Amino acid sequence: MAERLAAPPTTSPADSFRLAPVIDDIEAVKDACASFRAIYARLREEIGRVMVGQDEVVDETLTALFADGHVLLEGVPGLGKTLLVRTLSDALSLPFARIQFTPDVMPADITGTSVVIEDELTGHRSFEFRPGPIFHQLILADEINRATPKSQSALLEAMQERSVSVGGHTRQLDRPFLVMATQNPIEQEGTYALPEAQLDRFFFKVIVPYTTRGEMNEIVGRTTAGSGQAVRHVLDSEAILQAQRLARRIIVAPHVQDFAIRLVLATHPGSSHADPDLDHCIAIGVSPRGAQALISGAKVRALVDGRYAAGFKDIAAVARPALRHRLARSFEAEADGVTTDDMIDRLLDHVPREDDPAEETRPDPIHG
Repeated sequence: MAERLAAPPTTSPADSFRLAPVIDDIEAVKDACASFRAIYARLREEIGRVMVGQDEVVDETLTALFADGHVLLEGVPGLGKTLLVRTLSDALSLPFARIQFTPDVMPADITGTSVVIEDELTGHRSFEFRPGPIFHQLILADEINRATPKSQSALLEAMQERSVSVGGHTRQLDRPFLVMATQNPIEQEGTYALPEAQLDRFFFKVIVPYTTRGEMNEIVGRTTAGSGQAVRHVLDSEAILQAQRLARRIIVAPHVQDFAIRLVLATHPGSSHADPDLDHCIAIGVSPRGAQALISGAKVRALVDGRYAAGFKDIAAVARPALRHRLARSFEAEADGVTTDDMIDRLLDHVPREDDPAEETRPDPIHG
């Protein structure tokens, strides 16, 4: 079985988290993993100063952050979607911008535009590019489905290539770059559904549920008594990039990776891996980006849990947020009230988990 990491130190300032430059040094990698876990715990603690409950939502959002992926938050108004993003921006030392999407938002309002500048002395005129909010590193795309498809498409290149092309010039965005979008699943009047191409660029789709009775009491107590707390910075850009590089080094055994691939193939109608009883419920299956999200997300989950190698349970833990927006239901599924989460749960039970008989005797993956 994969070796578990030693307990991290109780305190670990953000500037102490640096991945060891000698990547083959086992002890250096272990220290970096322990520092990551401590930083992750501190980040959750700082978010908890403002956010009440929603532990699964916070964990899925942080998983996407350290896997270098974008997040689509979906939930009814008032559940803290925007608050979560703003709190995360306070905890991360990243340039932050909020784009309030409305039908009159134009692509240039997002990407920026070139304006004519006239020199008062010479009268010479020239074009100067004025960057839009997309050139920040943490973007809140609030109510993204209220913008027209033309404006929504302004995010496509930035989300995939981390670059923006305007006026015949392509400009690279600073890393890390994270888009966190929100949308309301109930009110559809005056909205424009996100196309499949844009949905596929989101690493996770996170469903924000209603709060519990205890959580709501805590929320009301905090907000009506003025007992809010300030959030302290935990990570800077370089620390986030090093954490992302560390997460990519987590091992995924061939049989675990194959399980993720077979899970994705099972969503393809007519595939030999598909569940015959579920085939009629799926209109469009999951793309290869879904398999990438499963593996990358599982690596982060394993690292947070203190393991050097990702396993089946890590794939299952990220399956819903990684696949639910990439799986299109058929008309029959919609009529029968079958949700994408229902289908993913069914596929997790349907796809066999082929255990590797050598797993028990496999050496420490860090030596590999």
